[in-house]
Amino acid sequence: MLLWFRQDLRLADHAALGAALETGRPVLPVYVLDDAAAGEWALGGASRWWLHHSLASLTRGLDAAAAPLVLRRGETVAVLAALAREVGASEIYCGGAVEPWARALERRAHDGLAARGVALRRFRTVTLFDPESIRTQVGGVYGVYTPFSRACFATAGPKPPTGAPARISSIDPPASDRLADWGLLPVKPDWAAGLRASWQPGEAGAQAALARFVDGAMARYAARRDFPGEPGTSRLSPHLHFGEISAARIWHAVAERPGAEKFLKEVLWREFSQYLLWHHPALPEAPLRDAFARMPWREDAAGLSAWQRGRTGIPIVDAGMRELWQTGWMHNRVRMIVASFLVKHLLIDWRAGQKWFWDTLVDADLGSNAASWQWVAGCGADAAPYFRVFNPVLQGRKFDPDGAYVRRYVPELAGLGAAYIHAPWEAPEAALARVTLGVDYPRPIIDLAAGRARALAAFGGLTGGH
Repeated sequence: MLLWFRQDLRLADHAALGAALETGRPVLPVYVLDDAAAGEWALGGASRWWLHHSLASLTRGLDAAAAPLVLRRGETVAVLAALAREVGASEIYCGGAVEPWARALERRAHDGLAARGVALRRFRTVTLFDPESIRTQVGGVYGVYTPFSRACFATAGPKPPTGAPARISSIDPPASDRLADWGLLPVKPDWAAGLRASWQPGEAGAQAALARFVDGAMARYAARRDFPGEPGTSRLSPHLHFGEISAARIWHAVAERPGAEKFLKEVLWREFSQYLLWHHPALPEAPLRDAFARMPWREDAAGLSAWQRGRTGIPIVDAGMRELWQTGWMHNRVRMIVASFLVKHLLIDWRAGQKWFWDTLVDADLGSNAASWQWVAGCGADAAPYFRVFNPVLQGRKFDPDGAYVRRYVPELAGLGAAYIHAPWEAPEAALARVTLGVDYPRPIIDLAAGRARALAAFGGLTGGH
């Protein structure tokens, strides 16, 4: 049989792999690169970099288990059908997905393969729970996070994770593409140096990241997770997105630790995002709250470009956007700050921010990206109210009080004292430490009070002022 890897690039706690092994028949692992299937949601540049290294790691793991990975590029159904014919397979096991395009691909694969006498067997490898199994008391779909999380906590929880097989009975593999020929890595310019320095993609990297978190930052997670200048978060999100580690393994690793509930609620926010995407397939394209279809978003190419490049003149915003560009990741608190600045202070459509994140994040996840941008914009499930406009200066002073985060990513301001580093335009000339605003570092592209007032007027017009 074939084992079709998708967003579950691991050997441990892999339901489809486990079920395939239970049959006792030889298993041929395969991965198909099919950019056309995803359409506009084909992997962005940072995710392609991660995929290359994750597949290299999976290849090493499968080689050690004596089951080489076959790589093929092309239209998925045709590739799988051809491979099944080459090796005489009558079944293909795979993990399921929640993205609308991926679910459509599963349906095409199921029908197309069945017509050729090949059965597609789908297993849950991505989410903690079946999205259809978490329902309100009257059988409806949850639209607010807190009761959803309570319903999840009220279950028996995910099953204990299984280990990786030491050996997989396989067959002589047919011809495979060379991973290097897929062109997933940048060539010129090579913008991935910061990614290489920041991450270890693959199952071993995921397990190492989990161990570091459990033995280190988890003890202070609830108190320090909002401080971007400190190593206070798990940094597991890209490993989770590519399925290098299962959410169940993370759940069981932390569940009995002090402070586990706060972290598990964040794991469940990811689960809620997948749940929303499953039940609302248009989540990345359309606001969940219909009134926001009338939102008077501004066309502001210069403002969007300044935000993307970390040149807004607002230090905490610029630090976040530069961290994103350099490392492919951004601290969660700062994600909220930069998103609020774009959507509310600049009044730029949340979908423009979502698109930039999609291309630059190594953890670009369609459900989490869309749900979180809609939350900030006030148009999604459990959304922030329109009058919640993050003040980036106050946020910086509260969560980066000594300016360590800003100094790391905005070195032009490294010489400023903590009193002015989050608002250098307020500093007397003597305190600017040889920084000339408008030359060495930009002045703010918008007056924060004016931007807030404009946003409140625009959002209030949609809601009737309440």
